[in-house]
Amino acid sequence: MADATTTEVKPAPPAIEKIKVKVDGREVEVPKLTPDWQGKLAPTTMLQACDIAKKDVPHYCYHPKLPVAGNCRMCLVEFGTPALGPDRKPVMNPDGTPKIAKSPRPAIGCATPISPGMEIYTSTPGVKQMREGVLESLLINHPLDCPICDQAGECKLQEYSVDYGQSASRFVEAKVHKPKAVDLGPRIMLDAERCILCTRCIRFTKDVAGDDALGIVNRGSYNTIATFPGLPFDNNYTLNTVDICPVGALTSKDFRFQMRVWFLKETKSVCTSCATGCNVLISSREEKIYRYTPRDNDAVNGPWMCDAGRLNYKWIQREDRLKDVLVGQASSLPVSKSGQAGSLPHYKSSWTAALSEIAEKLKQAPAGSVAIVVSACQTNEELWLISKLKAKLGAISDSVERTGDADKLLVSADKNPNTNGARLTGICFSEMGINLPKIADGIASGKIKSLIVFGEDVTKHGISAELLGKLDTLIVSDILPNATTAAAHYVLPGCAHAEKRGSFTNTKGRVQKFMQAVQPPGDARAEWDFLHDLVYNVTGKNGFLTIEGLFNEMAKDVPAFNGLTWASLSDTGVTVKI
Repeated sequence: MADATTTEVKPAPPAIEKIKVKVDGREVEVPKLTPDWQGKLAPTTMLQACDIAKKDVPHYCYHPKLPVAGNCRMCLVEFGTPALGPDRKPVMNPDGTPKIAKSPRPAIGCATPISPGMEIYTSTPGVKQMREGVLESLLINHPLDCPICDQAGECKLQEYSVDYGQSASRFVEAKVHKPKAVDLGPRIMLDAERCILCTRCIRFTKDVAGDDALGIVNRGSYNTIATFPGLPFDNNYTLNTVDICPVGALTSKDFRFQMRVWFLKETKSVCTSCATGCNVLISSREEKIYRYTPRDNDAVNGPWMCDAGRLNYKWIQREDRLKDVLVGQASSLPVSKSGQAGSLPHYKSSWTAALSEIAEKLKQAPAGSVAIVVSACQTNEELWLISKLKAKLGAISDSVERTGDADKLLVSADKNPNTNGARLTGICFSEMGINLPKIADGIASGKIKSLIVFGEDVTKHGISAELLGKLDTLIVSDILPNATTAAAHYVLPGCAHAEKRGSFTNTKGRVQKFMQAVQPPGDARAEWDFLHDLVYNVTGKNGFLTIEGLFNEMAKDVPAFNGLTWASLSDTGVTVKI
């Protein structure tokens, strides 16, 4: 009997049930159920329906990734539902349309579910009056210190006061004064006078971060956010409360009084602190980075990121950055009286001269005499170019594994941002670091004469400075000086991810691109840029001079990336099979 091939037919996904409602007279179809803050399906609310209808409804306490509190009342709207007769059937107008019975009471849009035939009114005189009343209440005791507030330019109270508030205040009494510049923890400062008690910070800390550290104390006009006495507000996600605070109550000590936000340039990027690859915005001005903030991507990090990743940028602007192409003046390292290898004297060179010399040495190197150690902080494109160099030279290669603590929210135990990229491009096929002892033994035996290192201090990973002194050629590309760059015959200054474009593959196989935020210092160049020249000089393979073309060429060659293009990655990335 001949074999018959069968194709498995997957059942079609269930149809999404939709409801027709009217928003300010325009009929729209909205899903009956939409994901709530936990991603579970829940009845669609008025606020969500208005968002689908492109009608802006102001709100403070509501956040799509937090439990609904419904306490600010800013999203009050008027509504009506189809009128029902004594027989519980809809009453019809003469023209055949359902008669709408307008509710005598308004509803908070964030917590009120929609129903079939409902009409929502977001701009009636009554709604306008309610918004003015809510804003007037919030501003009664709010300090008029917008010119010195760090939230100016990002403040929803400021924006809504202009859009929906009254032009003049009727309040003549003395304002209630509360504590200012309250030190909540190592990274957060509170100005209780500015707080509008939306409770976003409380709900995030308890329900998302899992640290029930914040609450409201006192009563009435003297309500204020506080921590438990004697316990600081200190977990790895505290700075997210600054992002979601709609006013200037919670501010970051790191960014406080540093720069006005309207002067900052925002660049879409990816966090490199671990393999999660949180999407971020790099805020910079005049080639200086001032802060990282999370960029919303539900496939990776949602609107959150950890404090450790958010503050991991100051090393990029260190004064001791490698800025010049350096060439060693001797072929071996001087050895101190203790028997330890010392630093090699260097002189400045040019990229053209150094790459030409390196290419000649590598072309003359016997097969198997070259080893390559690469950081998994390099981009997919750079790792692919290095793999081409590896193949041409018959080199042994490896990357350094970095591990640490993980949590249940975002932090990965893998502290390399591109471990999967190193595996998919062939730099390491199995366990990272497994070839490092072989490389050390090869140098000691004299079999390995040349070592190429990208972004690692190999003296911390089993290849001592004394072993480095036995090499005929040590080529190192890095960002900061270390014991390996000190011993190098050629030092090639590289770039941080914020200073170049490229892509990473995160722990779940999501390929994400990032953009250049600032210029590198001195003669530092993006590694993919000079690697293109080096690969061409050694292998004769000419690639693309743009990152777009380079990625597209790599995607054709690496099976996991087949079908991808730089453009198809968009801003949020594409998941591949790993």
